[in-house]
Amino acid sequence: MTPTAFRPAYTVQTEHTVLRCWSPSEAGLALRAIEANLEHLRPWMEWAKRYPMTVAQQAGQLRRMRGLFDLGQDFAYGVFNRDGSEVLGGTGLHPRVGEGALEIGYWISASHTGRGLATEVAGALTRVAFEVEGVRRVEIHCDPRNVRSAAVARRLGFVHEGTLRQRLVAPDGVLRDMMIWTLLADAYPTSRAAATAIEAFDVLGQKLL
Repeated sequence: MTPTAFRPAYTVQTEHTVLRCWSPSEAGLALRAIEANLEHLRPWMEWAKRYPMTVAQQAGQLRRMRGLFDLGQDFAYGVFNRDGSEVLGGTGLHPRVGEGALEIGYWISASHTGRGLATEVAGALTRVAFEVEGVRRVEIHCDPRNVRSAAVARRLGFVHEGTLRQRLVAPDGVLRDMMIWTLLADAYPTSRAAATAIEAFDVLGQKLL
């Protein structure tokens, strides 16, 4: 980190993607990606039931996300291809799991699954959480039936702490079980997540990692 750089990371570059704090101007790109993936997202993502929506409504959503990001209250990122012309998914660091901890959420477009992008993206934000935000614990939560999401956590070195019964409200309103995967700071340096190649930059473009 440079002496003048400051948190949070607004842009994170990985081998195949760019994670970027959402801008309302990207509403059209975001909406096209989400609506093309509704069948893919609705079984797992509660927020997907709000769609379809207009570009103006999507811009409103992104304005709220950007506001929370700028205030340091929640960190939602768009997942873009390297030149920024296509939305490949979404991800985020969420401080809803207690003091000194962040939860990672992620989704990847159905047309780009099977390439390891979810692992790359989640690994990148794990590095940001520990090395930029300085947390003690990172968590990933998923439905036990979402085997791809569980595989990402396992692959990165997260430990399955347990499965909470009927704790997750599914998009159809049914209560489902929720798996809790955790990576602690003392185990992080030897995890696969720590080996994820990234560059991270603050709001001024100054390098953090």
